[in-house]
Amino acid sequence: MATSQDLPAVQTLRRWTRRLPSGAGLQVIAALLWTAQAALIAMAVQGMANGRGLGAAWPPAAGVLALGLLRAACEAVGSRLVFGQARSLLSDLRVQLARALAARSPLDLARPASGAAASLVAEQADALLPFLTRYQPAQWKMRLVPLAILACVLWFSWTAALVLALAAPLIPLFMAIVGWRAKAASEAQMLEQGGMNAFLLDRLRGLASLRALGAVDATATRLRETARALQERTMAVLRIAFLSSAVLELFSALGVAMVAVYVGFHLLGQLPFGTWHGQLDLGEGLFILLLAPAFFEPLRELSAVWHDRAAGEAALAAIRHSTQGAEPLPGAALATSPAAVAQGAPPGVVLHDVRLAHREAENVLDAMSMAIAPGEQVALFGPSGCGKSSLLALIAGLMPPRSGRIEIGGIRLDDGSAAQLRQRMAWMGQRPHVFAGTVHANVALADPQASRTRVQQALRDAGLQRVDQAHPAAAVGEGGLGLSGGEALRLALARLAVRADHADLLLVDEPTAHLDSETARHVSESLLALAQGRTLIVATHDPVLAARMDRVIHLGAAAQSLRKEAADALA
Repeated sequence: MATSQDLPAVQTLRRWTRRLPSGAGLQVIAALLWTAQAALIAMAVQGMANGRGLGAAWPPAAGVLALGLLRAACEAVGSRLVFGQARSLLSDLRVQLARALAARSPLDLARPASGAAASLVAEQADALLPFLTRYQPAQWKMRLVPLAILACVLWFSWTAALVLALAAPLIPLFMAIVGWRAKAASEAQMLEQGGMNAFLLDRLRGLASLRALGAVDATATRLRETARALQERTMAVLRIAFLSSAVLELFSALGVAMVAVYVGFHLLGQLPFGTWHGQLDLGEGLFILLLAPAFFEPLRELSAVWHDRAAGEAALAAIRHSTQGAEPLPGAALATSPAAVAQGAPPGVVLHDVRLAHREAENVLDAMSMAIAPGEQVALFGPSGCGKSSLLALIAGLMPPRSGRIEIGGIRLDDGSAAQLRQRMAWMGQRPHVFAGTVHANVALADPQASRTRVQQALRDAGLQRVDQAHPAAAVGEGGLGLSGGEALRLALARLAVRADHADLLLVDEPTAHLDSETARHVSESLLALAQGRTLIVATHDPVLAARMDRVIHLGAAAQSLRKEAADALA
């Protein structure tokens, strides 16, 4: 069943954005200390205006210096705390996201491509760091600091406070309008970036094929077009970011200018209204003028990081989308590696009314029932697309069935037992992936503890000892560069042999597909020799290989005979 719950780190992040972190609290305190500094400066100027000379300025100057040092300390410590908290949260998110992507079933059709997944874990997750370290503190400053400054101004002049109160809402209004467009542009930019990464990685993997087909120039042209589209998306985001800054500067400049005009004409006696207790003196007027720019400073800071918000929310939405509706890999949620099942007689496999459908698609398998005896060698036979690989993947516990029951060795295959039951299985896929590195490392992938002697024996069993490039110390390229298709398949067979030392159920998907008759015969003989004393299930449309099995189960067009055969076997 598809999962839709957010990652724990995403839930923590969303809660973190709704409360005031300790580091952001210190930054808010640092911003509020300016009101005390402004009051001391105004006090010093008023004292000198009253004829007390420089002696009236020294105590306020010392206070301004002390508050300045305290303000710098609060800002530094607060920034450090916010960064540490955000980095820790981002690390947890990356770990959980990587685990969530790894825990998705290989048969999940909506599983992100490897390039898009790498973009999620690296680039898009990184977009959350400025969002947490710059936008969140700026947001809290905007919520608290202007209110405190407005209260201080209102204590002396309701007119100046009214001017600030009228100018301030216009800024968030226009920034919100710009922000909606910025979020859409950031989401489009993130999507374009992930698509480009996926395209580039896919083409790099198939570089040898592109060269052989003479498609390098066409691929380069396509890559240039994709890069140009990404550039246009990025510039659209930057244009919107500059527009939001321009809107803020316009309205904040107008607000400060209006306050300055009022205070100036009030001190000259031209505008005698707007105060609670008569005319303002020089110190009070200067105090209001010093606070007016500080009133807009949090909004200016928020505008400067507004695009961080858009990018962060777009990245968060992409991360949440990547984990929504995922088809889970059964048993992947277990916290610890399961203990291996005790080896004895090879297991039997029983399916009762198993049904599989990919999301909203038609049933791939419908009411499938069959029984395979312990130690039996069975071929799942039928044309391509009839469900052989899907059935094999279900038995391997790579995807949960929509309904029905699967038993391996008498144990029901479910989320609690899948990881443990997979310990006694060995899998050989239809398109085995070869990693860049030595042949020894690729073969030992199935069992990292395998000795060099065991790997060499597995290579001989697979018939690779005569291939010069297949020496265990020789390096191969990513995707099997340097190996033919048949050699790559034999390498997968060697992996199966290494894994079979600890497994008694072999699941093999199309081992002879796209091979010449001689290579197919050798692979079949090696596979049958390896399967002695083990249960073997092979998905194939090769009649020669199917004829060498103990029993053939027909899929696809022969569904009616399959149901009769399964019913007889279960009886």
